[in-house]
Amino acid sequence: MKVIGITGNLGCGKSTVAGMLRARSVVTIDADEVSREVRQTDEMARAAILARFGTLEPAAIAAQVFGENDGMALVDLEAIIHPRVRDRVRARLAELAEGGVGFAAVEAIKLLESPLHDACDQTWVVVCDEAEARRRLIEERGMSEADIDARLGRQSSQAIKVAAADVVIDGSATLAETEHQVSEALDRLKTGR
Repeated sequence: MKVIGITGNLGCGKSTVAGMLRARSVVTIDADEVSREVRQTDEMARAAILARFGTLEPAAIAAQVFGENDGMALVDLEAIIHPRVRDRVRARLAELAEGGVGFAAVEAIKLLESPLHDACDQTWVVVCDEAEARRRLIEERGMSEADIDARLGRQSSQAIKVAAADVVIDGSATLAETEHQVSEALDRLKTGR
């Protein structure tokens, strides 16, 4: 099975690209969804989060993680969640491979910083203009400028991601142009070009 790792900064269109791959029969795994699943169902993770943050409420945890008062909050949350997410994603990939799936994709904002990167045959980085990403985050997710700044400030730069990319997808392009980029990249992967 060939595995595509999809990454990129917040608001650049990772989920859109993943959706385009799904439409082309590529099974996709969203690390954010797996993270939510861990936070809701893994009792040990829930206990550790409650002990560290005093709450299980996502908005309250986000306020601590992305606030300016606790520089270790994100590190601590990732230490609780990320190993469990990696284990679940790897288990799902193994199940897919055993089931005869030919192509799968893992969508993860911190893919390059994760050992999951080693499970990928190709890394696709979705990039976009920061002003466009901010517009999307405000209009589509209702985020404030301060929240966007806090989250973007904790991500590696697009340049670092692009340097590690096998494929770069322009998420600022029209949907038709993005679809064309996705189709071409997937065809190259399938044919080994």
